[in-house]
Formats: sequence, structure tokens, C-alpha cells
Amino acid sequence: MNETLTLHPDGRTTLRLQRRLPHPPEKVWSAVTRPEHMSAWFPAEVTIDGDRIGYGFGPDGRITDNDPPRLFAHTWGDDHLRWELTPDGDGTLLTFTHTFTDHHGSASFAAGWHTCLTELHAHLDGRPPLPPGDTARLHEDFVAILGLQPAAVTDDGGVRAERQLTRPADDVWRLLDGPAATVGAPPPAPFTVPAVPAGPVTRAEAGKLLEYETASGPVRWEFGEGTGHGARLVITHAGDASTVDAWRVRVEDLAASLLA
Repeated sequence: MNETLTLHPDGRTTLRLQRRLPHPPEKVWSAVTRPEHMSAWFPAEVTIDGDRIGYGFGPDGRITDNDPPRLFAHTWGDDHLRWELTPDGDGTLLTFTHTFTDHHGSASFAAGWHTCLTELHAHLDGRPPLPPGDTARLHEDFVAILGLQPAAVTDDGGVRAERQLTRPADDVWRLLDGPAATVGAPPPAPFTVPAVPAGPVTRAEAGKLLEYETASGPVRWEFGEGTGHGARLVITHAGDASTVDAWRVRVEDLAASLLA
């Protein structure tokens, strides 16, 4: 596997994956541009009408490049997908790039496209579809491969951690002992880190939000809609940049625990 991320000055991210396929470019071209072949591996039902490309849901896209059998590219909503084919001996080097705005969704996108490209390979070989794999573990593998960091110091001197999780918000809430959270009482221990003495809970909404006071400012856990099958977690801690490593470790420990 060969995957990289590029973060652009405008805040968009490009995910790049390369795969060598033991089939000539003309055959691979048909598989990545013809809807009757794409249905075997692409994650949506594609229709093509001129330079318009539909996906069966959401907004249509537009074909931006169509240079057979070398380059095919199209938009999908605000995203851009690009398929570049290069002859490689008796096979093809496929370079796929996906450009998007949701940087913290990168591992979900990578896991999804890795699965799609594996299915593409099977389709080209004439093999039956593969059984589903461990998508949660694959997601976490790509977090490591892509070097995604969940926590950073904010411009105002606080900490913000964001992490795509592999389980729904209600599952994570229970794992964190969220049902025990009570306004005015200390937060359940799983919502805290040793470096930050916790004050009382000020807000608690089951499966959605927990906020509590600290000496430097509030800590806020929020669970929202994410990519893939899990929730998106955002933690903010106002006023104490020195805790960034503690929050990074806490988030990674939580993500690891979801694989158990």
C-alpha cells in the first residue's frame, strides 16, 4: 500500500493512493469509467450523461478530465476524485486522489477507498466480491499510516482535539460512563485527564455533550455526526496549551478501547 496526505493552504486535504493492477490500462480504464463495471466496486450507483455524473443520492458531479486511457476525474459534491493510469510492464499503475475539506475524516476515506480498490482488483481478475473485513481496525491502521494527530494548540492558547471514532455516539457515551454524569458533581473519570483537575459538570446531554469547569477554563466533549459508521468527537479545553499531549493520549486511548 502507498498512501499519503497533503494539506493545502486553503485548508483542503488530498488523499493519494497507488495500486499496481496486473491488467492493461485499457481494461482498467473501462472498469473505472463505465457504470456497469463501477457498480462492482464503486461506493455509489453511478450514471453518466455527457459531462454530468450522478451518484444516486446528493448532488450530481461534473467530469473535469476525460483522457482515455490515461486520466479520468470528476467532482462529487465539493470533493474531487482523480484516476490516473500509467502503463507498468504488462499491468497498470493506478494513482487515485481524493480532495476534500474534512481533514479529520481522512482515515475513514482511506479505509473506504482501500476497500473499493481491493474490490476493483477482484473485479478485474474476475473473482467474486470479498467478504467484509474489520473496518474499524482498518480505520485505525490508516490513522497511524497517515500520521493523523487528534490534538493541537489553538490560536487563543487552548487545546482542540478532533477524532473520528469507529463506534456510534451512544456506545461511546456508555463506555465513558456518561450516564453517571450529573450537573454540579465531578465528571465521570473517563472524561478527564490526570493533568487537568476537574471541577463540576455544567452541562450534560446524553450521547451529545459533556462540559465541566477547570482552573484554566471549561473542558467540553461533543459528539457529532462523522464519516463512516462512528461519531466525530471534538474536545476543547480553554486556556491551557500545556495539556495538549495529555488530551492527545486520552483520545488515542479511547479510540483504541473501541476496538476491544
